[in-house]
Amino acid sequence: MTNKIKVGVFGAYRGMTMMNVLARHPDAELVAVCDKYVPALDKCRALARETGINLTCYENFDDFFQHDLDAVVLANYANEHAPFAIRLLLSGRHVVSEVLPVETMAQAVALVEAVEKSGKIYAYAENYCYFSATQEMKRLYRSGAVGEFMHGEGEYVHDCESIWPSITYGEQDHWRNRMYATYYCTHSLGPILTITGLRPVRVVGFESRPVANMREQGYRAGTSGMIVAQMSNGATVKSLHGNLKREPGSIWYAIYGEKGMMESDRWHEGVSKVNLFTEGNDLTATEVSYRPRPVVDSTLAKLTSTHGGGDFYTMHYFLEKILGRPAGENCIDVYQALDMGVPGILAFRSICQGNMPMEVPDFRTLEAREKYRHDNWCTNPSVAGADLAPFTAFESPDISGDVYDKVRKEWESGGK
Repeated sequence: MTNKIKVGVFGAYRGMTMMNVLARHPDAELVAVCDKYVPALDKCRALARETGINLTCYENFDDFFQHDLDAVVLANYANEHAPFAIRLLLSGRHVVSEVLPVETMAQAVALVEAVEKSGKIYAYAENYCYFSATQEMKRLYRSGAVGEFMHGEGEYVHDCESIWPSITYGEQDHWRNRMYATYYCTHSLGPILTITGLRPVRVVGFESRPVANMREQGYRAGTSGMIVAQMSNGATVKSLHGNLKREPGSIWYAIYGEKGMMESDRWHEGVSKVNLFTEGNDLTATEVSYRPRPVVDSTLAKLTSTHGGGDFYTMHYFLEKILGRPAGENCIDVYQALDMGVPGILAFRSICQGNMPMEVPDFRTLEAREKYRHDNWCTNPSVAGADLAPFTAFESPDISGDVYDKVRKEWESGGK
């Protein structure tokens, strides 16, 4: 007899980091994984042999769905999480979703209502909220160290040109080749919301023009996206993400308050270091820089280095939430997930309408949902139907099939 939570993972490529945690976590029993790509499943079988677990591998989701599961990790394509989450929730399973939460506003409505109807746990696995620096900045802010939030900045600048073949496989309709500049926004925006506990109420979007080097990889959208947001307390936020040139990539957060500011390190120490400035009542300034201690100091947490250790916390807090333990309150729930993800959809709508400000609905209220219940505007024709969005407000690059064939061959020649 076991009290462990039986967990399945949908998506073996991205899901491998989660499986590495779940296979070794004292509260989890990793029992099933599903992926259409057989070589990825072979790696899962190797993990099962290494850890001594009994793992069933599926190539078909419907077969996976029938497995005896308490909870499922959604690590499939980033634009397809919501439909699977809804189906799983309504079948009585808890769900933790990788980024992003939804592809459309209509999916946001359906996801919220599935969570509420099912009564099951939905957690959003925005691992950037669980870096050492971002968790420490949350602790500092909630303790009043820098006073009331006034302005914040978040960046996720990651030049993916060199790895594009290995993450898109030369698929013309891969979600990464269909996304627009502000879509993948929660790595930059999410930690600001988690640290402050606030939500955006209005956004304006901007994009930089498409560039030749990414067009040669099959990417059609603007190179970078920027969201400027007004927050629920009147503060402002700038969220920047995209394929701009910089090494190492910029994963950086800054919080300005009425009494001081704090930020993660801008360069090599990155999200493992916090710089804190505070101003005393007599206007005496204090500066300190340090590497925060880990929130959880277990052997498994130390072994999980992917995404700055954040992949451990997404799984750990999800399990804690299911088990009703206090640490589970660190989970990002469905309403917070939409506060992080929906601004990206609305910011691109802002871009397409000449940078018009867009109100961000609060899906906690029934009234906010009705306007968007049938809003399927996106770049995916199988979802959008007649409501198909462009890839960019600039002239969209005309990319021939030869480009995708070339990228496909690069992926295949790389042995990946």
